[in-house]
Amino acid sequence: MLRVLGSPKKLCDGLTRRDMLWAGGLGFLGLGLDGFFRLQETQAASPERRPLHAHFGQAKSCILLFLYGSPSQLEWCDMKPDAPVEIRGELGGIRSTLPGCDVCELFPHMARVMDKVTVVRSMTHEHPIHGVAFATTGVPTIDIPMELNPRDPRHWPFVGSVVDYVERNNPRNRGRRREIPDNIALPFHFSSQRVGEVPRAGPYAAFLGNAYDPLWTEFRGTANRSITKTLQDQTITVQEPYVGITHDSRFELATTTQLSPELTLDRLNTRRSLVEQFDQARAAHARSDAGRHLDRYRDMAYQLIGSTRLQQALDVCREPMSLREAYGMTIFGQAALSARRLVEAGSKFVTVFWDEFGLAGSGWDTHWEHYPRMRNELCPGLDHALYGLIRDLDQRGMLDETLVMVLSEHGRTPRLNNARGGGRDHWSQAYTCLFAGGGVAHGRVVGRTDRHGATVTERPVSPKDILATAYHLLGIDPETHLYDRTRRPFPLVQNGHVVAEMLA
Repeated sequence: MLRVLGSPKKLCDGLTRRDMLWAGGLGFLGLGLDGFFRLQETQAASPERRPLHAHFGQAKSCILLFLYGSPSQLEWCDMKPDAPVEIRGELGGIRSTLPGCDVCELFPHMARVMDKVTVVRSMTHEHPIHGVAFATTGVPTIDIPMELNPRDPRHWPFVGSVVDYVERNNPRNRGRRREIPDNIALPFHFSSQRVGEVPRAGPYAAFLGNAYDPLWTEFRGTANRSITKTLQDQTITVQEPYVGITHDSRFELATTTQLSPELTLDRLNTRRSLVEQFDQARAAHARSDAGRHLDRYRDMAYQLIGSTRLQQALDVCREPMSLREAYGMTIFGQAALSARRLVEAGSKFVTVFWDEFGLAGSGWDTHWEHYPRMRNELCPGLDHALYGLIRDLDQRGMLDETLVMVLSEHGRTPRLNNARGGGRDHWSQAYTCLFAGGGVAHGRVVGRTDRHGATVTERPVSPKDILATAYHLLGIDPETHLYDRTRRPFPLVQNGHVVAEMLA
């Protein structure tokens, strides 16, 4: 028997959260899922709790757009037109549909949907490194060895992996054929297309086990635009899919989940029957953690191979060309369109990465050639993708039930550096993130920074607060505790609190 740790907040019927989550048997990361889901139903249904939890579980799905390398807050939605030129830079602002929130001139399309968005200008933390894991998991701290080792034992589970685990262990979902997975990531395996360094950490299941890592796609297409990239004294020119791709480009399941041409479904079912006979002889192994992870891999593979729904959902070529072009004919824009199709088909959590490509230190990591890259490589693709996604979800009536988060690891330095072409370096003291849908307020600005965009002066928000808010909107109590494989308890989000100002 296990008891959930946490504060003893009472529910409307007088029971404490600890009482509701008194556990036995299979647990949510080691604690009782039956109690966890009873708590969900109590919070959603109780009239007395609605004032505090009116948004609990409002988001039926989530699309996470992650901008690896991190955009500058000063050339996005926290412009400082009265600052000195070495701070404000060379780009001007334009009015958006959100009063009081001008945006950079390179985002004319995004400016038209800002009335659907909540802008958090007061993001802040103490780790100015590429901590994708810090931004997307509950881990309380991050360092460079962790950043460069996806399997460092100190990591905590990725938010999409936690959501996937909860969904798979929800009693209401047991026995249901799952043709659309609940944790999918595009456009390719994270950090796999950069040259010269080891893969980076972030979107992995950590102590939940590899079976709860995201299901990755592969990009099948051709880049039709070239771009020059700089890293210190190295300059290369590459065909850049984040700048442009051909119209026949698409996404497919990673090859490990595809069915080879010679293996028909009849033959597969025969093999499955044989496998199941062997399974009867390994019941003890199946009760172990390793056995459960193996079962999940196998069951998911059978379900995906036997169904065409996932392949169809990934097939953006089924959409009208006018809609595809509204998202932008880039790998990021078309991946955002695929994400909409995936959540529409039933996926709970889809992540789209703007990742490094061809050269380490690329993506939004603008230490060099800041303004040329903003103009020619970065802003146009994000401008179309974000506009296309929010407008499309809204027109389909999906925005109110789909949480959209645009996150990064940190921001950029207020003062421009003297590197080749000018640049902005890492800055985590103050930066900006965007949110929409799924219970988030329409047309709101949360927080404030000083006149240089350097420090937070009003309502600081940490990455852990954002995760707590996302879990809350997705119907997962952020005060729940995790248990690792040695049964050590960990809070789902270390020191994270729901940001009430973000909620509708």
